[in-house]
Amino acid sequence: MPGLFKVNIGIAFSSIKGQLLRTVLTIIIIAIGITALVGILTSITAMKEAINSNFSSMGANTFALRNRDATIRIGRKGKRPKVYRNISYDEAEAFVEQYTFPADVSITNDASDIATLKYENEKTDPNIEIDGTNQNFIITSGYQLSAGRNFSPDEIKEGRRVIIIGQDIAKSLFKKQENPIDKLISIGEAGQYRVIGVLQSKGNSFGFGGDRIALLPIEVVRSYSHLIDASDMTFTISVFVHNPNLIDAAISEAKGTFRVIRKDKIGDDEDFGVVKSDDLSNVLISKMSTLTIGALIIGIITLFGAAIGLMNIMLVSVTERTTEIGIRKSLGATRLIILFQFLIEAVVISQMGGVFGIIFGLIIGNFIAISFGIGFIIPWGWIITAVLICLAVGIFSGLYPAIKASKLDPIEALRYE
Repeated sequence: MPGLFKVNIGIAFSSIKGQLLRTVLTIIIIAIGITALVGILTSITAMKEAINSNFSSMGANTFALRNRDATIRIGRKGKRPKVYRNISYDEAEAFVEQYTFPADVSITNDASDIATLKYENEKTDPNIEIDGTNQNFIITSGYQLSAGRNFSPDEIKEGRRVIIIGQDIAKSLFKKQENPIDKLISIGEAGQYRVIGVLQSKGNSFGFGGDRIALLPIEVVRSYSHLIDASDMTFTISVFVHNPNLIDAAISEAKGTFRVIRKDKIGDDEDFGVVKSDDLSNVLISKMSTLTIGALIIGIITLFGAAIGLMNIMLVSVTERTTEIGIRKSLGATRLIILFQFLIEAVVISQMGGVFGIIFGLIIGNFIAISFGIGFIIPWGWIITAVLICLAVGIFSGLYPAIKASKLDPIEALRYE
């Protein structure tokens, strides 16, 4: 039986050479479907890795109090995130003073997402995030310093003109490998700031934090109206719990403390959002199920067209090789042998398309993965799925032509012209 299988494989490749153009076109159609399937799903895997990487760096023991929920709305569908009244600086400061749980607390205000930083003749693109914060931001956000130091309490309290920059900013402004520490850089028209620290690289996936970030003492942001519209100013309170096993207790105490500060009535829901560090990642990942379904639909539609094309090729092949079938049957080939010959031929063509599709899909998907700062990804589960789908396409397309060939009468087949 293994010898017969090997012979049928050889006959399949000989037949492919005999109708090369039609076979190549069918292989290309199958490859396109598998490329779409594997490429999109590899990209989705990369995005999930990037999301998990971004939020896992914050740790499972971090949560934030904000003026909105963690719901993310994609397109016109989906639930809109509930927005509450802004959290004032006085409320945030009161929380820092009254929250007695063993934890580090930071207060942050997003001053700008489109800032431009300059140093001498160099400047960044206008896509820098400027955050006003205190000395605990680095802890609560999962950053580390690669050079320099953190803010001191006096720098925060007095609003000194110092700044901590991300890796992208350092690379853009100091292209000659200068030491950024103690250099004076400017933010638009907001004057100059002395660099005291450089953050370690964290990546820029999905715009959360990343390396295009610059930190200022929070009093600087509050004092300079040209950095932010004071009437629309809201603050985020981030809490890093020392013991991750106590995260639920810490959240409960934080809610109770902040309800008192916000003067929420007993029995009413709190008018602020509580977001755990992994809530946003779970929401984003759950939204990607739609993309996965879309990839499957695209791949299935394309492969259905390829299956029809492959069946047509096999039917034509049966017609063109009727005499050959008659000769093989007259020499003792059984119906089962003829059936397997044509079925294996269809499977070989479909698997060739699958191989090319998987290769191109991995190239496209990993190109996107690299852009997210994720290493080379091989989604073995989806690759195995693609191989099985190609096998199913081959069997589906080749079964009817193979049965038709196996039922040919050898005498009639020999007389066919």
